Amino acid sequence: MFRSNRPAARLLAAALLAPIPATAQPARVPPPAVRDGAHDFDFLIGDWKAHVQRLPERLAGSTAWVEYDGRSNHHKMFGTNANLEDFEVDDAKDHLHIKAQTLRIYNPTSQQWSIYGVDMDAGTLDLPPQIGAFEGGVGRFYAYGDWKGRSVLIRYEWSHAGQTEAHMEQAFSADAGKTWEVNWICELTR
Repeated sequence: MFRSNRPAARLLAAALLAPIPATAQPARVPPPAVRDGAHDFDFLIGDWKAHVQRLPERLAGSTAWVEYDGRSNHHKMFGTNANLEDFEVDDAKDHLHIKAQTLRIYNPTSQQWSIYGVDMDAGTLDLPPQIGAFEGGVGRFYAYGDWKGRSVLIRYEWSHAGQTEAHMEQAFSADAGKTWEVNWICELTR
């Protein structure tokens, strides 16, 4: 034990060796701020030119891509952060046509987006939705689906360069995400 004849040294030693009272707990560090991703898709709002590369034969080792050009229009719904895409592209070479709609809804509790393919003609939503969020400027969204009788993990990946360029890829994984095959690439420009 520390001993000294000096009064100040004795007081300091007593303070250092005294037990810490139970009420003197260290200050709690506040939890990190929760990231609100409600505006992550705001970059998409408006009208775009679309260029698509599509791999029709998926998970078969194919390298035969088909290219399309057209438009992709995105609008907020009912004054919320939900948005609806109206998409239409054509392949002039083979006279192929793709028309689609996409609904994106943000869940503030989970801080995740749900992305639904919409078939307006049939009045149906693709289920389950792709679910995910943006991190580091890249949005990744996942769901299991069926491809020709096989259960596959589907990933959508979104990125953008400001308000003038956006990039979306769809990829399939037949091994629960160990490997991926990109089968849809969409480049959007204003």
